[in-house]
Amino acid sequence: MVTTITSGGPVMIRPVEVEARDGYRLWLRYSDGVSGEVDLSHLVGRGMFEAWQEPENFKKVFIAQHRSIAWDEEIELCPDAIYMELTGKTLEELPDAVDAPAHNA
Repeated sequence: MVTTITSGGPVMIRPVEVEARDGYRLWLRYSDGVSGEVDLSHLVGRGMFEAWQEPENFKKVFIAQHRSIAWDEEIELCPDAIYMELTGKTLEELPDAVDAPAHNA
């Protein structure tokens, strides 16, 4: 699945491709070209991730309309958290998603 974001505003780094791989790993590519795999095996069977005990459920991953990494309406992961894991960047190092308007006194 490939998605292009054209909002006319600031460029937001968002996932454009996602693929489930063996061993509960995800391969992702982001709009800035960053790509790689993350291991989510530590989540299998825990809380809302109980459904992943059936590997077929893990393979249902997709990019939701609001750009989260999702499997259904109950299981979603923040794309920024996955991006930080792939790049090793901190929240402070991520590009601003929106420009705050200037306030004049």
